[in-house]
Amino acid sequence: MADLPSGLLEACVVVGASSDNLQQLYQPQSKLNELPLLEAEVLQVHAPPFVTKETSLSDLKEPAPSFSRVQRRKSFIKKKRDRPTVGVTNGESTNRVDGGASDTEDISVPKDLDLLAIPQLCFPGGLQITNEQREDSYHFLVFTDLLGTRTHGVVVQYYRPVQFTQEGVLQNGYRPSSKSRLYTAVALCLISKYPYYNALRDCLSCLLAQVKPGRPMDFEETVKEFSAKLDLVPIPPPGQLHVAFSLRPLQVFLPSREDPDKVVVDLDTHLVFLCFRPEQLLQVLSSLLMEQRVVLLSSDWSRLTLFGESILLFLRPLTWQHPYVPVLSRGMLDFLMAPTALLMGCHLAHFSQVAVETDDLIMVNIDDGSVTTSWSEHFDLPELPLSAQDFFTSRVESLQLHYDLERCHLGANTDVNEQRCQRRGWQRQLNSQILNITLELLVNIFRDVQEHLNYEHRVFNSEEFLCSREPADQPFYRKVLDTHIFHSFLKDRLNRKVDSFTRMELHTRPAAYRLRAMTESPRRPTMQEMVWQWSGPESRLSRRLGASLPNLEAQLERPLRASFKNITPDCGLKVAQKPIKTFRLPEFPPPLAYQYVQNYNSEMIVLLGKAIDVTPPEDSSLLARYHYLRGLVNRVAGRRLEALEDFQKLYKTDTDIFPSTLVHSLLQSLGNAERSQAERRPDLKRLISRLKKEQEKECHGNEEDVGVKRFQLPKNPMQHEEFVRSIQESGIVKDNGTIERLFDALTVGQQKQVDPELFRVFYTFWKETELEAQDVSLPPAVLERLEPSECVFKLSSSVKTSRGVGKIAMTQRRLFLLTQGRPGYVEVAKFRDIEEVKISSAAFLLIRIPSLKIRLVSSSGKREAFEANLKSETDLWNLIVKEMWAGRKMADQHKDPQFMQQALTNALLMDAVVGCLVGCLNSQKAVIAASKMAHFHHMQTEVPQMVPKTTSETLKHKINPSVDLTAPQAVDVLLYTPGQLGSEVGGNPKLWVALSDGKVVVFDATSWSMQQTCLQLGSARLNCMLGLDREQVWIGSQDSVIYIISAVSMSCNRQLTEHRSEVTGLALGVRSEKYSPKVAYSCSAEGTVIIWDIATLQVKKQFCVSCDRLLSVQEYNRALWCCEYTCANDCVLEVMKSGVVMRKVCLPEQQRGSAVAFSALLLLPTLEVCELWTVCEDSADVCVWNLKDTTKPTHRIHLQDCAGLTCIIPVKNQVWVGGRGGFSSMSQGKIYVMDAERHLVEKELLAHCDSVQSLCSAEDRYVLSGSARLDGKVNIWKVE
Repeated sequence: MADLPSGLLEACVVVGASSDNLQQLYQPQSKLNELPLLEAEVLQVHAPPFVTKETSLSDLKEPAPSFSRVQRRKSFIKKKRDRPTVGVTNGESTNRVDGGASDTEDISVPKDLDLLAIPQLCFPGGLQITNEQREDSYHFLVFTDLLGTRTHGVVVQYYRPVQFTQEGVLQNGYRPSSKSRLYTAVALCLISKYPYYNALRDCLSCLLAQVKPGRPMDFEETVKEFSAKLDLVPIPPPGQLHVAFSLRPLQVFLPSREDPDKVVVDLDTHLVFLCFRPEQLLQVLSSLLMEQRVVLLSSDWSRLTLFGESILLFLRPLTWQHPYVPVLSRGMLDFLMAPTALLMGCHLAHFSQVAVETDDLIMVNIDDGSVTTSWSEHFDLPELPLSAQDFFTSRVESLQLHYDLERCHLGANTDVNEQRCQRRGWQRQLNSQILNITLELLVNIFRDVQEHLNYEHRVFNSEEFLCSREPADQPFYRKVLDTHIFHSFLKDRLNRKVDSFTRMELHTRPAAYRLRAMTESPRRPTMQEMVWQWSGPESRLSRRLGASLPNLEAQLERPLRASFKNITPDCGLKVAQKPIKTFRLPEFPPPLAYQYVQNYNSEMIVLLGKAIDVTPPEDSSLLARYHYLRGLVNRVAGRRLEALEDFQKLYKTDTDIFPSTLVHSLLQSLGNAERSQAERRPDLKRLISRLKKEQEKECHGNEEDVGVKRFQLPKNPMQHEEFVRSIQESGIVKDNGTIERLFDALTVGQQKQVDPELFRVFYTFWKETELEAQDVSLPPAVLERLEPSECVFKLSSSVKTSRGVGKIAMTQRRLFLLTQGRPGYVEVAKFRDIEEVKISSAAFLLIRIPSLKIRLVSSSGKREAFEANLKSETDLWNLIVKEMWAGRKMADQHKDPQFMQQALTNALLMDAVVGCLVGCLNSQKAVIAASKMAHFHHMQTEVPQMVPKTTSETLKHKINPSVDLTAPQAVDVLLYTPGQLGSEVGGNPKLWVALSDGKVVVFDATSWSMQQTCLQLGSARLNCMLGLDREQVWIGSQDSVIYIISAVSMSCNRQLTEHRSEVTGLALGVRSEKYSPKVAYSCSAEGTVIIWDIATLQVKKQFCVSCDRLLSVQEYNRALWCCEYTCANDCVLEVMKSGVVMRKVCLPEQQRGSAVAFSALLLLPTLEVCELWTVCEDSADVCVWNLKDTTKPTHRIHLQDCAGLTCIIPVKNQVWVGGRGGFSSMSQGKIYVMDAERHLVEKELLAHCDSVQSLCSAEDRYVLSGSARLDGKVNIWKVE
C-alpha cells in the first residue's frame, strides 16, 4: 500500500560535534593553531507524532497522530555517557545520569531514515571548528530508499561559540573566557516526503532567528516545538490551491502540484540556464536519456541538488530510475564506482580524483558550465535530434531570466512578505514557461513513437521506428530505445496514460496529422514533406518538428532564425491557467498539548467550511481542493465519517485528486458503531459500495500482462490466428478483414499456414518498398503539380508509353509520368476519371508486348487513352490500377474517404504479395494470389453496390471512429455540441461518439477531424449523452455512473454516483423563470428519476417509477415523459415532478401486434396541439398521438421495407427515424425522413451496412447517424 498523505515534516535532525569530541580539543599544554575536522554525530531527532490524547501540558509522554503516516517505527538508541568531569551544555538531550537511571534512551524516528548517512550529508565537507564566526550556509539533500521512494531534506549549517575554561567546555559561551574563543558548526536538517526546498529553507531561517539569541538550555525544546508546528501543516492537493502559514517573521508558502501526474516545483529552475548555455544543457539531457553515468561537480554544495532536481524536472514525465545521490560526502565517493547508470554530485575539489579513477563518467561542471567526459575533454556521445535542438535553443533564448530587469520600473516594496509574494509569482510563471519548453522538447523527440505501437498486443516496432528517423539521429535513438526510462515511457503510452506528454502532443499535433489519423494508410512522405527534404537542411526544420510551429506553411521560404523570431516561451501548450488561491492556516497553538492541537484542527475545519460556503458552485475545481484539505484535517482530528463525507464529494467536484489509498485506510479503521452509522447514510453507503467494486476490479485486473514487447519476426509456421497477430504487431495493417484476405493470398495452393521464411520475405519487401518511396526525389516542377497531402506509393521501371518514355508514378489520387532526360511531369489520369482498364498488346518487331491500356475522360470532357508497355509488370499494374479505380468510385459514391485508403492498402499489399511469391511461384500464379487482395474490384464486378440518387444527394460525408481499432465498434450514442470559433472556452463545435466498452471519440465538427482519439469512461456500455452550456457533457453509463466531461480540457474528473443501476436517459430541464436554477433529469433502469441542480450537482428531488425497466426521460409542459418497459405492455408515462404518474399511453390491444417494446419517443409541439411520436424496435410503424386524447394513436405510419426502429429526432419541420431494413432491403441500416405536419415519408435513405443505432442533429444543418458493429461508421447528412 502506498504511503498515506502526510504533513510537511518527516523529521527534524540536529547534527554536530559531541561534547566529548570538543573536550578533546582542550589541551592546556598545546596551542590550537591547527583546527582538525571533527566527526559529526546525530545529537537530536524530532519526529512526529508529538502528542496523544493522554498528554497534558505538564506530562508529555506518548506521541499522538498528526499529519503523519501510521507506520512501524524503529528506535534510535543513544548511549548515555557518564557525566564528564567538566560541565557540558549543548543542544543534546539531558545528559544527567541519576542513580538507577537507564543507560539508553529510545527516540522514535521514521522508518528508512538513515541516521548513519545523515551526519555525512549534513557536513559533506566535514565538520569544521573555526576561530571566527561564519555565515550560515544552506544546502539540499535527496534520500532514496530501496524502492526508489525519495525523501527530501534542507540543511542549514550555523556556527555557535565554544569556550574553553578551566572547568570544561561551553557552547554558546555564558562564562568568562580564559582562552581564545572557537566556533563549532551545528546543522539543522528538515526532512520531508515532499520537495519543498524553498519553503523548508524559509522555515529554517525562522528557526535560526529563534535559537541564535536563545538560551542553550532552551535549544532542544525550541527545536521540538518548531518541529511539532510543521507537523500540523497539511500538504495541498494538486491544483490551484496553495497553503500558507506564519512562522514569524516570515510567511511560508507551500505551492501545490499543477496536476496529479506532476510533482511539486518549489525551486528556481531558471538558475540552470544561468549556469549553462542551451547546447551544454542539451548534452546533459541527452546523457540522462541514454542512461549514462553522470556526475555533477560544484564548489557550492547547494548547487548540486538544485541542478539535479531541475534536470530531472526537465525530463518529466519520463522518470529517472537509477541511483540518484546529488550530494556525496568525501567518504561516499566510492559510490561513483557502481556499475550502473547513475546521477550523483560531489565537490569540485574531487574533479581530478574522480576523472582518474573512473573512465566512463559524464562530468558536469556547474561552476563553469562545461560538460566533458572522464575519457576525453570533449563530449563525444550521440546528440539529440538537430531539429529538436534548434527549436529548444530558440525558445530558451526568448526567456526573460532576470527578475530585476522586469521589475526595474517599479519602486521598492516596504513590506517584505509582499515583496516575497511578487517574487514567487514571477518565479512560478517562469518555472511554468521553462517546463513547457522542456516538455515540448521531449514531445519533439518522441512524438512519432505512438505510430509504431500496437496497443492490442502491446508491441513496439523498434526497428521500424529507427528506420523512420533521420540517419544523423539514429545513433541517439539506438541508445535510448534500450533504456529503462524509455521502457517505462512506452508502458505509459501503451496504457494510454493521459499525462502532460499526451496533452502536449495532442495540442501541438498538426491538422494534417489529425486528418491522416482519420484513415488507416501506409506511411509515405507527402509532397509537403518532400518540399522540406528538397529545400535542404540548412534552411528548414525537420518535417517531424512541424507540429510545434505555428503557421508553418507560410514560413517555408523564411530563414531558420526568422521563423523563431516571434516565438514565445509558452506557445507550445496554451492552457487557461486558473487563478491561484491561498488558504492561510491559523496561528499555531502550543503544539505539544493535545487539547490545543485539537482546537487548532477545529479552527482549521471552520475556516475551510467558510471557504467552501463562499466558493461558487461553478468553481468545482477549487471546491474539490477545499473538501480535500478539510477531509485531511477531519481525519487527523479523529472525525472519520466527516472525512469520508468530504472525500465522497470529490466525485462531484474532481475525481482526479480522490485519495483512494487514504479512503480505504479510513474505511478499515472504522469501528463497528461508526460503520453502522456510515451504512445508514446514503452518500457514505454509496462510497463504500463503490470502493468495494473498484477493489474487486483491481484484483482481477492485476492478472493482465503490462509489459512491452519488441516486434520480432515469427520463427514457426503460423495458422490464421498467429498470422493475424504477427501482421498487427508488425504495424503493416490492423484491420482483421484485410489480414484475412492477405492470409488467403499467401496460402494459395497450399495448406492454410504461412511459413516463417515467407513471412520474412514479405515483411522485408514491404519495408524496402516503404523506404524506396521515402527516397523518391521529385523535382520542384513536379511537386508544384501535386497536392501537398499526396504521396508517391509506387513507381514503375522506365517504360515506353503513349505519352513518352519514363516512369509511371502512383499517388492516392492519380497516375502520372516522370519523363526521362530532363525530369518532367505528364498527367496520366486521376482515378475518378478512368472509364476502363484492360491489358492490351503492342507490336514490337515480330512479337507483341503486353501493355496496360487506360481509357479516361479528361477534365475538358474529351475521351482519351493511355497505353504503357509495362512488360512483365503489366498484370500487377492492371490489378493495382483497377483496385484504386474501384476504391475511388466507391469512395465517391458512399462519400467515404476511407474506401480510397483501404484500396491503397490493398494495392500495396498486392505489390508485396507478388514480390514475395515470385521467387517460389511463377509470375502468373503470384498475380493470381495477389488478386485475392482486390477487394473493391471484386465488389464492383461481382456485387455492384449502387447508391440511390436520393441517398447520394443527401449524404455529405462519412467518418470512421473505429479507425484505430482492429474491428469496427457499434456507435451507441451521438451528441453534437455547438461551439464558438476562436473562443478558448467553447472552442469549435464537437461531435461526441460513444463506442462499445466505455470509449468516447471526439471530432472537430468544422473539419470532421478526430480531436480526441479515445476517452475511456469505465468499461461498460454508454447509454445516453447530454450537452450543457458548451462547457460540459454528461454521459450515462451501464455501470450506474453519470460521467461529466469538461469540453474545454477534454477530461473526465467528475462523476454522479446516486443511481443504483444503469443510467438509461438524460434530459435538460426547461426553465420556468428567467433566473430559476438550471436542472437536468436522469433515469435509471430500475425506475429511479433524479432531478439535478446543474450548478451545484446536488439532487433536488428523487422518486421511483414502478416498472420493469425505464428507458428514457424528457420534459414537456412541466411534466416528465418516460418510456417504460413491463412484462405486460410497454407504456409512455406522464409523470409529475413530484413522482405522481398522471397518465399512461399504451397501444390498444387490437393494434399491438408484435410491437410491445417502445424504443424511443418524441414530443413534437405544433401550432394547435402537441404530438407524441413513438417507435418500436420490432415494428415498422411510427405511431403519432394527440396529447389531448391518448387512448389511441391518431396516425399510424407504416414504413416500407423496415424491420424495426431504434431512434427518432426532430429536425426543422421534419422527423428523422432510424432503424434496420427488412429482408429485401439493400441496406441493413435505413433512415426515413418524414414531414412532421403531413405525416408522410419524404425520403428513404440507405444509410449503413448495419442497423442505425443513434441519430443527432447539428444545429438543424446536418443530421448524424451512427450504426451498429458490422458497419461502425458515422454518416453526415444534409438537411434541406
